[in-house]
Amino acid sequence: MLGNKKKNGAGTSQSKAIDPLRNLGVQDDEDVKRMLQGSSMVKVRSPRWQKRRTMKLMEDGVTVWCQSHKTSSRAKEQQSFSIMEVECVREGCQSEMLRQMVGSIPEGRCLTVVFKGPRKSLDLLCQSQEEAQHWARGIRTLQERVENMTQKEKLDHWIHAYLSRADQNHDDKMSYDEIQTLLQMINIDLSDQYARSLFQKCDQSADGRLDHGEIEVFCRELLRRPELDAVFIRYSANGCVLSTVDLRDFLQDQGEDASLIHAQSLILTYELNEWAQKNQFMTPNGFTMYMLSKENCVFNPEHARVYQDMTGPLAHYFISSSHNTYLTKDQLTGDSSTEPYIRALNHGCRCVELDCWDGDKGEPVIYHGHTLTSKVPFVEVIETINEYAFKASPYPLILSLENHCSVEQQTIMARHLRSILGDKLLTKSLSDLDPHKLPSPEDLKNKILVKGKKDHVVVEECSSSSSDLSSSDEEASRAGGKPRRQKEDKKPGVSKLSPELSELVVYTRSVPFKSFEQAAKSPATDMSSFSESEALRHIKDSGIHFVRHNSHQLSRIYPSGQRLQSSNYNPQEMWNGGCQIVALNFQTPGEQMDLNHGRFLQNGQCGYVLKPPFMCQPGTTFNPENVGGGPGQNPVLLTVRVISAQQLPKPEWDKPTSIVDPQVWVEIHGVPIDNNKKKTNHVDNNGFNPRWDCTFNFTIHAPGLALVRFMVEDHDYTSSNDFLGQFTLPFTSLRTGYRHVRLLKVDGSSLSPSSLFIHVKITPCQNSPSKSSAKSPAMSPAKSSAKKP
Repeated sequence: MLGNKKKNGAGTSQSKAIDPLRNLGVQDDEDVKRMLQGSSMVKVRSPRWQKRRTMKLMEDGVTVWCQSHKTSSRAKEQQSFSIMEVECVREGCQSEMLRQMVGSIPEGRCLTVVFKGPRKSLDLLCQSQEEAQHWARGIRTLQERVENMTQKEKLDHWIHAYLSRADQNHDDKMSYDEIQTLLQMINIDLSDQYARSLFQKCDQSADGRLDHGEIEVFCRELLRRPELDAVFIRYSANGCVLSTVDLRDFLQDQGEDASLIHAQSLILTYELNEWAQKNQFMTPNGFTMYMLSKENCVFNPEHARVYQDMTGPLAHYFISSSHNTYLTKDQLTGDSSTEPYIRALNHGCRCVELDCWDGDKGEPVIYHGHTLTSKVPFVEVIETINEYAFKASPYPLILSLENHCSVEQQTIMARHLRSILGDKLLTKSLSDLDPHKLPSPEDLKNKILVKGKKDHVVVEECSSSSSDLSSSDEEASRAGGKPRRQKEDKKPGVSKLSPELSELVVYTRSVPFKSFEQAAKSPATDMSSFSESEALRHIKDSGIHFVRHNSHQLSRIYPSGQRLQSSNYNPQEMWNGGCQIVALNFQTPGEQMDLNHGRFLQNGQCGYVLKPPFMCQPGTTFNPENVGGGPGQNPVLLTVRVISAQQLPKPEWDKPTSIVDPQVWVEIHGVPIDNNKKKTNHVDNNGFNPRWDCTFNFTIHAPGLALVRFMVEDHDYTSSNDFLGQFTLPFTSLRTGYRHVRLLKVDGSSLSPSSLFIHVKITPCQNSPSKSSAKSPAMSPAKSSAKKP
């Protein structure tokens, strides 16, 4: 499985440095070469905190060491980050901290590395503008190459990286002790007898050390996939190769294009043996490459592009939405920043929140009011939104304004919105459409909408609904454990709306929710916000009416004010009620955000997903609390066989010598009758290639709403199990047959090359259970199996 290593007179250190880069295909890239040499930079945390660091790309081609010049024994000597953890690289003074220092530092030498997940960005000052450009281009080159690697290349590179770390004396050979270290690193606990016999079998020179070729044989033996071999043999007429007819039969059972032309194209693409390719045969190696490719992923590749009808009204779509978008952590002391906006927008989020308050010198700021969270200037957030609004999706972006500003600073907000966003900002109804009806995502492409109050007093004392309050008002009122009286809900000094800001609210006018009857008489362009508890009450008590309401008007759901640590509610329950803007704390990873990522994985990750047809009809009788064969429902039987896993990670906090005991959960998240989850047994001491062969059956009554989540954890007898990886996708995007599931980290980033190997079968239910008898164990929405590292 390893790439060929050539022995030459250049010495082993050179061959070790070049091989991983050759695997990445960047061995001749000048920017990457400069990164390998290392650079002295200044790490900037504040105008006063600036420390010199040595930045160096390691030999694996994906890890960057940031070496401290400190001599303190307490301080870590080295810290690192992976290229795969990087969200983007920004050149110049493009971070909040560096913008504060404009004029005092040379902008051309500045660089900001923005990470995925909660990790703080890294602000760097390089020694020259050329050096900054080398690092920015180099990181982007490596990001692109890693993203486009085949699974086989990822496996090769993965092994190379561990080999480099396990070769403790750097002689480019592996002793038995070093092989034992390698086995611990890659998460496999072989018996000493088997490991030693395999080592001796590969040690052809009998010198007690494995050279390049012998290491390759050893690793190929470790990477053998007998479960794939079994599938190959089942379809091979002669047990040696697959003919185009054999491969066509396999594709037919997979539910794919079973034409001979398609079979021939797969052979041309994945078969490396020239003789076999010329004679239109696929060998076991070619079959393994195909089975490990993106083309065989459990997620339907057709759904990786925008494939749904985008011409329906906005109310007919689920919309990826963020709550308190400006926060990096909790709601009491966390930092406010522009970086979370970048992360959210880059992940297809189409509704972001801005809590706006009066700031110093007449400039409004964004922060979580009445708390110790830091403040970020409104103008900087709008500049960031302008830059990143449509990089991941061309469909409309909604700015949910929580307005606590004086009329004067509201006017300044309106001016900033107009001047910075320019033509992107929607300032009037589309000329060829009814202004009282919602346009479609297609109509509003590349447009930014302002959601807020319009042409009326902000505080209405006559209403008793908490929907009349902004989400941050509701949080403030409930932070003490009980709601305030209505009189105390008034915001001092904020009684009117600036005409300039009011004018910018076009199709998303915030109004208090009074009743479903009144809302039915209101224009479709009115929308209401509901706390999670309110929304759940409507879903449980008036499910049909809430679904009908959401067929023509937008609803925004926000977390309870008691979630001070920025935890999340279960979004699936809100989607079951047809709610479109289900706002979550994107900065908090876990099961709830896994579901959100899974929901919006389809339709090109554009942030808009078309609701099932039965949720878009004004007279629908769909009740999420009582489905059992309701309108438009065709129950199906889902059969999932969990076969094996490959290259599972260890929990980051585990000891280096520990080996995981993995088990797999298969979960269905949907309407209450469909909620179910089942687990495999655990496999002792094997995270490298554990095998289960467990089969589970699930009856799904509302397939259009269901999500399927695969979650792997480390079984522990004495304490709670540790999260290892997961993957969530819509049931409608699930592919049948033998498939690989590419696992993700807790923050949603890739865990490559970790994967599950499964078989999926979907059949119509012949006799759907009645409403009264069709019950399945419900999952508790409050608990998450994923732990934050």
